[in-house]
Amino acid sequence: MYVPFENLPEESKIWIYQSNRKFSDAEFSEIETDLQAFLENWAAHGTSLVSSYQLKYNRFIILAVDQDVQTATGCSIDSSVEFIQSLEKKYNVDLLDKMNVTFKLGEHIAHKPLIDFKKMVKDKAVTENTIVFNNLINNIQEYNESWEVPAIDSWHSRFF
Repeated sequence: MYVPFENLPEESKIWIYQSNRKFSDAEFSEIETDLQAFLENWAAHGTSLVSSYQLKYNRFIILAVDQDVQTATGCSIDSSVEFIQSLEKKYNVDLLDKMNVTFKLGEHIAHKPLIDFKKMVKDKAVTENTIVFNNLINNIQEYNESWEVPAIDSWHSRFF
């Protein structure tokens, strides 16, 4: 069951998928329609999941579930991954590769393989203060507080 993102409690579980390229506004509009349809029918063991999404920077898809109402189970998580895989095929993008880093270069959102990001650190093209997207966070509270942070305050700090 879809609900507005801001209506979910802060402890709601989230999953963040980053695209290896920026989506067009038209693509993001289509994705939004597909997401709402998916979330309206998303269930765990026959019980609707109270869920929502956010689309950010024409690059990120954030799914959220209020686990106090119904916990997302293995099968329901699998169905969400299958949905994300269908978006990958439809738009010819990579949304599931966790070995990529997305970060801000001024107002631009950059996306690089981890090995290239490490090289940029070595070359001082990015610094400890570079804003990175910490996609390892687990809930809405962490998303609000720790998703866009200086690299030194995230798992990326190990490269400095």
